[in-house]
Amino acid sequence: MQTTHLASLLHALKSLDTQLPTSPYRVPGIWTGQNNGIEQVNPAEYFTSIIERILNSSDCHHTQKKEKDWREGAVVYNLFIRLTTAFDHNGDGTIASEPLSCGFRETGTLLKAIALLPYIKNLGANTVYILPVTEIGSQSKKGSLGSPYAVKNPRRLDPMLDEPVLGLSPEILLKAFVEAAHILDIHVVLEFVFRTAAMDSSWIQEHPEWFYWIRDNEHSQNFGAPHFEPDTLRWIHEVVERHEMHNLPAPSFEYREQFVSPPVTVYEKDGRYQGRTDDGTLCRIASAFSDWPPDDRQPAWSDVTYLKMHTNEAFNYIAYNTIRMYDSALDNRENNNTSLWDEILDIIPSYQNLYDIDGAMIDMGHAMPSELKKSIVRKARDKNPEFAFWDENFNPTSEIRKEGFNAVFGSLPFVIHDIVFIRGLLNYLNKTGVALPFFGTGENHNTPRVCFRYPREEAGRNFSIFIFTLSAILPAIPFLQSGMELCEWHPVNLGLNFNDEDRALYPPEKLPLFSASCYDWENSNALLPLNSYIRRILDIRKHYLDLVLCGETGSMTIPYVSEPELFAVMRTSAGRSLLFIGNSNLYQTRTGMLEFSMNNIALHDLISEASWPIKEHKLEVTCSPGQCMIFELPPAG
Repeated sequence: MQTTHLASLLHALKSLDTQLPTSPYRVPGIWTGQNNGIEQVNPAEYFTSIIERILNSSDCHHTQKKEKDWREGAVVYNLFIRLTTAFDHNGDGTIASEPLSCGFRETGTLLKAIALLPYIKNLGANTVYILPVTEIGSQSKKGSLGSPYAVKNPRRLDPMLDEPVLGLSPEILLKAFVEAAHILDIHVVLEFVFRTAAMDSSWIQEHPEWFYWIRDNEHSQNFGAPHFEPDTLRWIHEVVERHEMHNLPAPSFEYREQFVSPPVTVYEKDGRYQGRTDDGTLCRIASAFSDWPPDDRQPAWSDVTYLKMHTNEAFNYIAYNTIRMYDSALDNRENNNTSLWDEILDIIPSYQNLYDIDGAMIDMGHAMPSELKKSIVRKARDKNPEFAFWDENFNPTSEIRKEGFNAVFGSLPFVIHDIVFIRGLLNYLNKTGVALPFFGTGENHNTPRVCFRYPREEAGRNFSIFIFTLSAILPAIPFLQSGMELCEWHPVNLGLNFNDEDRALYPPEKLPLFSASCYDWENSNALLPLNSYIRRILDIRKHYLDLVLCGETGSMTIPYVSEPELFAVMRTSAGRSLLFIGNSNLYQTRTGMLEFSMNNIALHDLISEASWPIKEHKLEVTCSPGQCMIFELPPAG
C-alpha cells in the first residue's frame, strides 16, 4: 500500500520547531485513548506520534479476514471534519476561525481527522462518511464560515481544512487521510453535491445556461418559493402520490414571469454575479428553497441555487415539478442539459483518481434525474466495481436499487419520537420487504439530535441506547452521527423536524453547519459514556450479520408484549431468530410478558449476559429506562 502523502505529512511535522507551541495546545483525553479530561501537548509531537503508530500498523494491515463485500458489513461514522475535529486548543473559551499563533487551527482540519481515525476504529466503525469538503461560496454566506453545501467549486477543497503551519494543501492532506484510513481498514465515502451550487459558483460565468436566472429589479429582492392555494396543494399531493407526473400544476404566471433565459453576458458587481440577456434585461441567479413539499417551512436556502438539469423553456422556473417531482414532459433526452450532466459525470471519477476514495453519498439524490444517477453510478463502477453509492432518499425501494445504489438514508429518524410510529414503519417494511439497507440511526446533521428533546441528560442517554440497539438488529447500516457517542444534543442544522421556536433559538450564527463550533469532548463522554456500549452492540451485530441484513418479507415481526412501552422485534432468517426487547420509557422501569410455544428453558441476553427463564410458555422481563436485551432463540421444535 502506498503511503506517499502520509509520509510527506509526517516529514512536514518532524520539520517543525520542536518548541512549538509558545502558547498552550490542549486536546481531549478521549482522542488519546483516555476516558475524559484534557491533555496539554506539543502539537507537532502529538500528531507525529499518532501518524507513526498508523504507519507502523501497516505491516499487519491485511492479516484480518476481509468481508466478501465491504459494503454489506459497513459500520459508518459520519464525520463533519470542520466540526467533529474542532476544539478549543488554547482554552480561551472560543473556537477561533483564524489559526492560532502556533500555526495550527482550532476549527476542524484534515490533520486532526487523521489523528481521530484510531478513535473511530476503536469505536467499532469501519467506514467514514465525510460531509462535503469542497470550496465554499461567499455570497449570502450563512454564519461565520458558510455552509459546506454551498459548493463554489466541486473540484477544489476548502482551504480551511489545512493546517497553515505545515505548508501542505488540503488536497495533499486528503490524500494522506485516505491512505491512513486504508491502513486501518477503514473505507472512505465522500458526500457529493450535484443538485445545487453556491450563489457565486465558479461555473456561472463560463456556463450561465447551467443556472436559473430571474429579473434583477426591485421585486426580485423578495424572491422565494412559489405560493400555491390550499386546493392546488391538495391536488399536487394527490397526483404525486399516484405517480401521475404529467401536466403537474405549475406555479402562477406571475411567478414564472420572473425567470428569463440565460444571459449572454455575465459579470461581477458588488460581490455578486449579474447578467444581461440578449434583449438587454438585467438578471441575477435565483436562490434556492426546500424542494418538497411545496409549502415546506425550512429556513431559506439563500446561499445556494439550483442547477438547471433540463433545458425545456416551458419549464424555465424553479418549482417542485422542475427540481424534484419532475413533470413527465422533461423525461426526454433532448431536454437534458447535456454539458452540465457531462461535467457532473466526471467529478466522482476524478476523486477516485486523485484520492482513491471508496464510495459516494449523493446529496439530494431524491431530487436528481434517475437517468443521471444511473450514469453517475455506471461511470464510477467502471473504475471500481466495489465502489459504494448511498442515496439521500427516504424509502428503500427496488427502483433505487436498480439505479445501482447500495443504501439509502431512510426514514427512521422521522419516526423515532413515537414508539407507535416505529412499530408502523417496521410493520410496513416487514410487509413490503427491504430492497436495500437504510441508515440505522436516529439522527443526522439535518435532523434533531436524539438527545435534543430531552432536558434531563440520563433521558437522552437512555433514548440513544434504545434507538442505537434497535437500529443494530434491523436490515440497516449502523450509522454513528459524530457526537452521538458523546450524547451531544446541540443541533448541527435546522433542516428537518424542527419548529419555529427552534428556528428562533438557533440562527446560523449558533449552528455548527455554518459557524465555528465544537463538541463537548471534555465533559460529555465523562458523564455519559456510550463508547463501550456501542462496541458491544456492534460485536453482537457482526456475529449475526447475515440474519440482521435479511430484508425479505416476513423476516421482521413485532411480537405482542403485555407492557405497551416495552417494544419487541423478532428477526428471522434461514432457521435462526433474534429477539430484541427494549424499554421505550426513558424515566421508569417497565416489566412485561411475551408468550412462546417453547417452555422451561432460559434465554441468554447477549448484552448483559443475564439469563431469563421461560416458564409456562411465558417470558417475563424487567427493563430499566432505555435498557435493551437481545436474545438468540433456539430452533423451533
